Amino acid sequence: MFKGLVYQRYLMRETLSAILLVLLAFVALFGFFDFVEELRGVGRGRYDVVVAVSTVVFSLPGLVYELIPVASLIGTLYALATLARHSEITVLRASGLATGQLLTTLYRLAAVLALATFLIGEILVPVADRLGQEVKAEAMNKSFAQQGFLSGIWVKDGRNFVNIRNAVSESYLEDVRIYSFDEDNALRSVIEARTASFAERKGWLMSDVMKTTLTGEQASVERVASDVWQSSINPDLLSVLMVAPERMSLYDLFSYTRHLSDNRQNTERYEIAIWKKIIYPLASLVMVTLALPFGYSHDRVGGVSLKIFGGVMLGIAFYALNGLFSNLGVINAWPPVASAAAPAALFLLAAGLLIWWVERR
Repeated sequence: MFKGLVYQRYLMRETLSAILLVLLAFVALFGFFDFVEELRGVGRGRYDVVVAVSTVVFSLPGLVYELIPVASLIGTLYALATLARHSEITVLRASGLATGQLLTTLYRLAAVLALATFLIGEILVPVADRLGQEVKAEAMNKSFAQQGFLSGIWVKDGRNFVNIRNAVSESYLEDVRIYSFDEDNALRSVIEARTASFAERKGWLMSDVMKTTLTGEQASVERVASDVWQSSINPDLLSVLMVAPERMSLYDLFSYTRHLSDNRQNTERYEIAIWKKIIYPLASLVMVTLALPFGYSHDRVGGVSLKIFGGVMLGIAFYALNGLFSNLGVINAWPPVASAAAPAALFLLAAGLLIWWVERR
């Protein structure tokens, strides 16, 4: 049995260097594309080049999070192909190195990358995305979140539907409308407030309030200078609306999913996002598995450049399938765990078949 341990450190060092180099190149490339896209908004309000650069900088953790698995595939593939070209893989195998031992060494490195992916996705990405949205919205004089509606944000709170026309921040709102319905789903009252600011232990303090109450065929209007709005909606809940589900932390996803469930709203998109947050970091292990057969096939497959091209195509395919299965899962009501795990499972199956084929040759 191959007992040397030097090869493990050497292999991990070479592979990690290649992965980090590929990751740096991809982040720089996609960051440049994002910067070019942001330049289109320069000149609107106070949105200038400095704000554009800040927006791109805040988006970098998200790019790193998304690209680590792809960089793991291409970097590992490049490192193994280079070692194979220099016959180092052949020497290691001739010395007694089994496929399982080589794969175990790669898995140790992949486990570190998986942990880094998880921590970046949980800690850096939600905060950076939120700050980027705030900086951009403030410069362009827009509310910090619109949720795709020109009328602003819509949130369900029990039997109330809340419309926030302008959310200056998660704790200060402007032009708030609260539509209350009774058990028969008939409109009972409408509360309009010019502003609403959140105060701990008190709730939302509303100013310049007009309340319209409907009783049968009659309506009464009451105006007050201020009022208190007690609601399950709080700044923490509103802050998650600034970030796409895939960029939220698990804590925010669980909290918002629970809120949607309590209000009998569809939670499938957020449940899929939860499972993707759990499964996606493990993609690095799948990618290094997929790269391994190429390191064994240097005498039958083209040179390093051809393998790198193949790795890029596989990375693009994985990225596309990851988004495709998430959307298909929402549309077809697939089990969330199946929608999130399908791309990684397909690539792991392909990697297993390739290793089996290479071992038999």
